[in-house]
Amino acid sequence: MLKFKSIFFVLTMLFVISCEEETTIQQNQAYNTNAILWQQHAAEYRALAHQAFNIAKVQIDNLAGLQASIKPWAVIADIDETVLDNTPYNAKMALLGKEFDKASWFDWGLQKKAKAVPGALTFFNYAAEKGIKIFYISNRYEGQKQETIENLKKLGFPNADAEHVLLKASTSGKEPRRMEVKSTHQIALLLGDNLSDFSEVFDDRAEGMAHENVEKMRLLFGSKFIVFPNAIYGHWETKEIFDGNYDWTPVQKDSIRRAKLIAY
Repeated sequence: MLKFKSIFFVLTMLFVISCEEETTIQQNQAYNTNAILWQQHAAEYRALAHQAFNIAKVQIDNLAGLQASIKPWAVIADIDETVLDNTPYNAKMALLGKEFDKASWFDWGLQKKAKAVPGALTFFNYAAEKGIKIFYISNRYEGQKQETIENLKKLGFPNADAEHVLLKASTSGKEPRRMEVKSTHQIALLLGDNLSDFSEVFDDRAEGMAHENVEKMRLLFGSKFIVFPNAIYGHWETKEIFDGNYDWTPVQKDSIRRAKLIAY
């Protein structure tokens, strides 16, 4: 009888722990829900996206007044949350109470349902009409290349082909791919939602470094670097809030978030 009670107690505790972990994951996703809702519904988000592309267009128009480049001009753009809107994927994960995982991300990509970020299609086609090549440098997995190209083509984006879509192969650092483009083209603009989309100096997100480097390079923002809003995910969270550790439990993540809130 005592043995039976012990087994029952252990099973009960495991069930409670499992429920607590599931609840905490759901709470973590609830934390993310407002960011997803903002990007999907806020007119302010659309305004910021259009503002970014309007600034980018001004810079493209300014190229006409510059001395002709020896190399052809190119624009480098990130894909996710810069060109393609993946908030339906984030919303699905929030509704399921789940976190990002590779299998579900691949499944979303295969559906080729991502829509264009507001203003993106107009801007990129405008740049292409000016004879500027578009290179899409993304940290989507190399195995997602075909469906990514098809999604871009489906929406009507220019240069949606294997030559111009450069995805992550061996490293997440984008500098080698940027240098590959730079070897044959003059870079007019870089567009992205994450600072590492612009320069390798932003790959270092040790405490304070990103903010320090933003101040050092502040004159490039709006002139050569065009930043897009993304409050859902990014290195601002993984590398600065969670210190580059991807193994925190949901309970630990919740504690870290609360500890890093700046109150008065």
